[in-house]
Amino acid sequence: MKTYRDFDRYQKEFPNEEGYFGQYGGAFLPPQLVPVFEDIAASYQEICHSAKFINELRRIRKEFQGRPTPVYHCERLSKHLGKTQIYLKREDLNHTGAHKINHCMGEGLLASFMGKKKIIAETGAGQHGVALATAAAYFGLECDVYMGEVDIAKQHPNVVRMKMLGANVIPVTHGLKTLKEAVDAAFEAYMKEYEDAIYCIGSVVGPHPFPLMVRDFQAVIGYEARDQFYEMTGIKPDTVCACVGGGSNAMGLFQAFLSEPVEIVGVEPLGRGGEIGDHAASMQFGTKGILHGFESMLLQDEKGEPLPVYSIASGLDYPSVGPEHAYLRECGRVQYDSITDEEAMEAFFLLCRYEGIIPAIESSHALAYAIRRARTQDSGSILVNLSGRGDKDIDYIYEKYGTGEQFFK
Repeated sequence: MKTYRDFDRYQKEFPNEEGYFGQYGGAFLPPQLVPVFEDIAASYQEICHSAKFINELRRIRKEFQGRPTPVYHCERLSKHLGKTQIYLKREDLNHTGAHKINHCMGEGLLASFMGKKKIIAETGAGQHGVALATAAAYFGLECDVYMGEVDIAKQHPNVVRMKMLGANVIPVTHGLKTLKEAVDAAFEAYMKEYEDAIYCIGSVVGPHPFPLMVRDFQAVIGYEARDQFYEMTGIKPDTVCACVGGGSNAMGLFQAFLSEPVEIVGVEPLGRGGEIGDHAASMQFGTKGILHGFESMLLQDEKGEPLPVYSIASGLDYPSVGPEHAYLRECGRVQYDSITDEEAMEAFFLLCRYEGIIPAIESSHALAYAIRRARTQDSGSILVNLSGRGDKDIDYIYEKYGTGEQFFK
């Protein structure tokens, strides 16, 4: 098992040139896309070392996104739960309402550098779609967003936002009509348009170099949070945690803490329980497999076909997970746990009532883990990545849970 002291050079060593984190990652592509992804990788390596690109991205983050986002102490919630102190990294305060804008503006800048005319994407909860539609409008690019019909119904406010921003929202009607099928459809479309378009993947998944690129663009979360927390308290947090579907917000937070003496926890959706089709906890129940051009932990049947997945959070119902997450669990540096729908919804309403913050359902999974810990330990601090706000979720939650009075009886 590796400890934090083994991670001083981690980002320079992982992934390797082929895109592997240990035995996970890679690029499993149709022959015609191999040179396309090699070009993307080469272009990214050129601009990520360019002072002009870095300074432009910093300007965008400050003037357009509203970074840095703050760290916030949940004083009332912490007191209600016990003696453990809960803090939030407020990614919900980003322009567009979630962490997704961090990598979408970076990908939009890359697309412009490469001379592309269109960006193609998938979305589940709609936050990636909204962020990418925003980037497309900012950079003057066309934008096609593929979204499952089930998620379109659940996330209507985000669908409207994408259309208002000028994106073409394309319903996906096959399979379970959720995130996995949206990724399938976006990849299929990209196969026909790769000369003029770039597929901007919404998480730390997909073929190399996307797990690397999205991680790098999201790492701003962790570096800000580490410095802000120390400035607020004079110490490091005991634990940092974040929800994990594909895993972009978690990987963004974790990067700055890998070489620090801090416990790191990723939180997966257990949904309605451990039966097939009732959850999307690929770390807990998956096995090594290939999906969407990369190798990682995968919920799959005996033939290697992805199993049906479910989560109340549209952004977490994905049958695999970023390859870097699989590596970090295997080497023992990051722990992974899971939270049910009901635990996530209780956390949602507790944050609403005690702190006046309406979180995304996705983020509520990480908050629920912190709440569980706070109820059972007598001291310490937990820093949660509040990866998005819940504006997109309130109609669905009100229909299913009302105003949450059942959680306060």
